[in-house]
Amino acid sequence: MKRILMLSLALLTGLRAEDAVNQEIERWQPGMLDIHQISSGRGNAGLYIFPDGTTLLVDAGEIERKSPNHTPDRPDGSRPAGEWIVRYIQHALRHDPQPALDYALLTHFHEDHMGGITNSQPMGGAGAYRLTGITWVGEKLPIGKLLDRGWPGYNFPTPLESPVIKNYRAFVKWQTEQRGLKAEQFAPGRKDQVVLRREPGKYPQFEFQNVGANGVIWTGRGTAVEHRIPDLANVPRKQLPDENVLSISFLLRYGAFRFFNGGDQPGLRPNKPDWYDIETPVAKAVGAVDAAILDHHGYVDTMNEFFVSTLRARIWTLSVWDAHHPTTGAWQRLYSEKLYPGPRDVFATDVHVKAREAIKDIDRMASGHGHIVIRVAPGGGEYRVVIVDDTSESHRVTKVCGPFKSKQ
Repeated sequence: MKRILMLSLALLTGLRAEDAVNQEIERWQPGMLDIHQISSGRGNAGLYIFPDGTTLLVDAGEIERKSPNHTPDRPDGSRPAGEWIVRYIQHALRHDPQPALDYALLTHFHEDHMGGITNSQPMGGAGAYRLTGITWVGEKLPIGKLLDRGWPGYNFPTPLESPVIKNYRAFVKWQTEQRGLKAEQFAPGRKDQVVLRREPGKYPQFEFQNVGANGVIWTGRGTAVEHRIPDLANVPRKQLPDENVLSISFLLRYGAFRFFNGGDQPGLRPNKPDWYDIETPVAKAVGAVDAAILDHHGYVDTMNEFFVSTLRARIWTLSVWDAHHPTTGAWQRLYSEKLYPGPRDVFATDVHVKAREAIKDIDRMASGHGHIVIRVAPGGGEYRVVIVDDTSESHRVTKVCGPFKSKQ
């Protein structure tokens, strides 16, 4: 009876309980929700496959100037990160004869989330922009709708004029004019900007809730929002909000399952005004979740006590490519049972050797290396975490954890 139950649960999530490890990861099946955190060694990239097959890319980073404090390129340095991300997406969407992205979303405008610029990168869009990170992905895969915090003016809190932003804006303009891309500014409080596109009526228990952007935070009630940032006319220039403060955040609901992504939003404010704490009002709106990605890679300014104790996730995922991801304080708060009781597991894409030396109990991490796939069963009642080899394109499963019961 136990064996039959294990196999039944495995089939629901596209995994064979007996032999998933060392085999290619099973392809997505209708009804499942897949959340992939892609390990590239060059920044963040997440692929979401919704229950009806609707697809969303969240960030596509590409750090161009690496140092010994950065983790190795994954699978290796023979291709740019944008190209590796495309290839990973194409494999994850192999159930679709014409793989495409219904949505792409940039949490904020930093190169590890969108792609840096050098003069050696190839041109795309008939010479309109250089290929890096998100622009590489958009050149190779059709994108239906692009969401970011700045469209159309890209002028908050001041005009955004860096080479990275100029290249990105050229990409948006060309893709809009030549390929029919639809671009929108992400609007906190709404839940109609990202919706199921294939069979929406079949999965009424799925919802994408916009939470925050540009310091505007959903209150958790209807579409109401609060404005966290004061009138900029009264803010000294050196205290103007940075990109992390302005990060996009969102909440996924699928039946009883809940997942949160806060980009690089900060929650601690050393030498900063109180309103730099974005995590606290966000946590008040979001509440408890089953899984979440660490804010700002678990850096020193994130994962404050209120945020951790309010979300109280069973699963924390960590996109890591730097020796300071995560920092000791963030790590200790994650595992503190004073903040919330019960088990919790942390999964990271590729922990740097220096982080392993700095955090003595880091080996309690459930996995410190590989692509991370949260695979939610049809209906959202349970989920597994699947780790996939990132040192090759074998897409070989190296570890499976769960099943976990969804909380709500």
